[in-house]
Amino acid sequence: MTVPDSSAFGPTGPVDPEGSAAPSTPAGRTAAPGGPVRLDGPWTHRDVAANGARFHIAEMGEGPLVLLLHGFPQFWWTWRHQLPALAEAGFRAVAMDLRGVGGSDRTPRGYDPANLALDVTGVIRSLGEPDAALVGHDLGGYLAWTAAVMRPKLVRRLAVSSMPHPRRWRSSMLSDFAQSRAGSYVWGFQRPWLPERQLLADDSALVGSLIQDWAGPRTPEFPDEETLDVYRRAMSIPSTAHCSIEPYRWMVRSMARPDGIQFNRRMKRPVRVPTLHLHGSLDPAVRTRSSAGSGEYVEAPYRWRLFDGVGHFPHEEDPIGFSTELINWLKDPEPDR
Repeated sequence: MTVPDSSAFGPTGPVDPEGSAAPSTPAGRTAAPGGPVRLDGPWTHRDVAANGARFHIAEMGEGPLVLLLHGFPQFWWTWRHQLPALAEAGFRAVAMDLRGVGGSDRTPRGYDPANLALDVTGVIRSLGEPDAALVGHDLGGYLAWTAAVMRPKLVRRLAVSSMPHPRRWRSSMLSDFAQSRAGSYVWGFQRPWLPERQLLADDSALVGSLIQDWAGPRTPEFPDEETLDVYRRAMSIPSTAHCSIEPYRWMVRSMARPDGIQFNRRMKRPVRVPTLHLHGSLDPAVRTRSSAGSGEYVEAPYRWRLFDGVGHFPHEEDPIGFSTELINWLKDPEPDR
């Protein structure tokens, strides 16, 4: 296995093993009225219990449940454009903070994808719904794929953005040097303590750098400084950096372990719900050819959509186009067309 250079995640200062940072409001930055996580908007904030933990959600609208799962290095707020769009279209839109991130519990363990997927399906049950359309971006997409395999009765439809099927992600990271190099941050996360230091240094400046580097050139207004400030403050919440990195550590460190081998075999089971796969043509973190072909793991209608000139964050770089594509697909009674 060739490990690309991961010097971007080198040491920058002392931090405890949990990656904690003292709560603070950096100079020149004003805390949001609802804190760094419960940001104001047309949505409602509350907590729900699931899978032995407490999860923060933001919700809007009434109708069939659409559960939105964020990726790294973000939190529920990444779906701020889709929440009102889905609610207006007649759906109950809910964006949750994953375990260890945003306003959800930061537990000492439980960051393997199987358990994180059970968090997701547990939230569906806690919301009193029989099933949900799962929409996941980046790590949230990885968990959406996993949940659709592990708990198919709870997943009505599946929409994944900027993330291949877990088996394809694994094979691409191991056999495709271009993807391995593009995902060098994942290799860098494998070192103890040092990645947490880098994420927290200079008021979480690296979070802003990653989002800027991964965004495409089509929409120069994303990300603006205010948006980056929101994500940086959320990462600065104590233990968030450590918990955000743990799923990626499991993905790599478990590859040769029995639990990782078992998970990889389990993911051979096909996805049997209609699936929408969305990707930015200029995504520098997850290459298009890594995601393309994930349909081989879907035994149901599968639709692939490529956003031209867009990077790793289609839902924020082109929110209108993304929301329109998603809503039209959710309402389409024949999604295989």
